[in-house]
Formats: sequence, structure tokens, C-alpha cells
Amino acid sequence: MKIATWNVNSVRTRIAAITAWLAEAKPDVVCLQEIKCQSDQFPYLEFEDLGYNCAVLGQKSYNGVAILSKYAIEETLPGLPGGEGDEQARYIECVITAAKAPIRVASIYLPNGNPKETQKFPYKLRWMERLRDHAKSLLAFEEPLILAGDYNVIAKDGHCWDPAVWRGDALMADETRARFAALHWLGLANAWEVKDGRDHQYTFWDYQRGAWAKDHGIHIDHILLSAQAADHLQGIEIAKKVRGVEKPSDHVPVIAELDL
Repeated sequence: MKIATWNVNSVRTRIAAITAWLAEAKPDVVCLQEIKCQSDQFPYLEFEDLGYNCAVLGQKSYNGVAILSKYAIEETLPGLPGGEGDEQARYIECVITAAKAPIRVASIYLPNGNPKETQKFPYKLRWMERLRDHAKSLLAFEEPLILAGDYNVIAKDGHCWDPAVWRGDALMADETRARFAALHWLGLANAWEVKDGRDHQYTFWDYQRGAWAKDHGIHIDHILLSAQAADHLQGIEIAKKVRGVEKPSDHVPVIAELDL
């Protein structure tokens, strides 16, 4: 089973590039972030024509997450628990009937947190604490669990082209890294670190300052796995070439292959 995560930076704007990649790569489950449309405006038909079931939590013009699955979707949780009054569409979770057993998958668009001196940074940290609390409750089920998405976390210096450029940024702040590490301390494994682990393998290149041409990227899209999923991890890859297509997202897909 191939499970991918991809911040598409507007699903309707990038629909041609997205469907072309899906038709070529044929992932079984895809976690999308930053779809930037309300749920009723999501291009369901285009994905259904490719054999996907869709679970969507949209928001007008901003944020928005979705899960595409070639398997049946049995349960859906729209929104991260613990955020009463939080209307930002950043989390959706599904139980999917896979070939061997049900799996639980979440698509995550973690807050950016910049500028740090605004309320955006405390919101990011609180959101990460909510995610940790919810992940802890999910791990108690002792089932295959995949938490995939744009975490907006530069977890170590080797995950960016020049650490000096990112010093002081919310993505690289000590508080951010500590909360990301806390997810791993729960028992979640980072699929990239387990199966590859190389530094300077990026998942995002800014549209500005020639970042793509210069390979000035950062690695902020991650797939975290429970032990029951990590035991079945076969491989991981970053679909870097997708950044070079016409009208690309500034992120590229990350794909984990699991024997599920």
C-alpha cells in the first residue's frame, strides 16, 4: 500500500498536476493539505474518476485538508479534538478498510506560526500540544496509525538548505522542535528517518528568490507511524520531480510504502 502526503496549495488551481501525478504514481491513500476551498467546492468527480473515495474538511480560501482512498472509508473525524472555537480546517482523520486490516489515517496541516511575535506562534504550540494529546489517545488502540501531513517543522538543521537563514523562524524554533520530538516520544516513528534519513532532501521550495533552481529547500512534510504501522514500512520517497511541472505546488508528495 502506498500512502502519500501532499500540500497542494489550492486543489482547484493545481487539479491538472494533481490528477496527472495520481494517474502515474497510483498511491492508494493520499493526504492532502491546504486545499483552499470549502468542502462543497472540492473537485470530487475528478478524484472519483481515478477510483478514490474522498473525505474533506474545507475552508474558504485558506487551509483545508482531505483524504483520498481507493479503499472504503468507514469513519471520519473532521477536526482535531480539544480546540473548542477553533474554526481552522487543519485536521481530518479516517478509518480505512485496507487489504489486511483497518488502518487509521490523518491528514495534518499544522500551523505555520509566523511571525513569532504574534499570536500565531502560541496558537501553533497549543495546536501541537493538542495533536500530541490526541495521538496519545489513538496509540492506545494499538492499531496501524498514520499521521501524515505538512507539519511546518524543520526538525533538524539538515532539513534546510542553510540553518542560518531559518534561525528565529517559527518552523525551527526550539519550542517547535520540542513539541515535534514529543510526538516521537509517544512511540511514533518518522518514516523518512526509518527508511532513508539523508539530510538535504527537501519537500518544499519557495516560489520566490529562485529557491527551486538553487535547491534552497526545506523538509517539513512528514509521515509519522505507530509501531503497528512502522513494522510494515517497506520504503519512503520524495517525488521531487513534481516541483518542476507546470503550475506546481511549492510542496511535493512524500510517499511511504507499507505492507498493509
